[in-house]
Amino acid sequence: MSAAVSDAERIAAARSYIEALASHQADDVPFAPGCERIEFGVKTGFSGSHLRRSLNGGPQYRVIESVSAPEFTVSGDEVRAKFELKTKPSLAGRKVGARVDEVFLIPASGEAAQIHHIRAKVRPFITR
Repeated sequence: MSAAVSDAERIAAARSYIEALASHQADDVPFAPGCERIEFGVKTGFSGSHLRRSLNGGPQYRVIESVSAPEFTVSGDEVRAKFELKTKPSLAGRKVGARVDEVFLIPASGEAAQIHHIRAKVRPFITR
């Protein structure tokens, strides 16, 4: 029989992923082995190991400088996070940012809070 996984544990799992976007240290992000990430219908993460490697050193993540404090909501097995990120490069004092809306599939039952799937929507914007 599976144990219940609290909302707080599931939010902590999602938060560890979001923090790894800027810290580039994803060794402790609790990905399930088969975790996939989909962004606008395109698969950008192929397994937990692939996502961990990408967050640790992938060029698509290395440009991320910071993330804002996320707002979380929980519904069933899904944890939704809304936050903003800023990138490192700047041109004429302006940087690219993005409003991010990610839905994490983190089952409410199991041995531990593990991220099984991520569905992302990213909307870029220009900031100072």
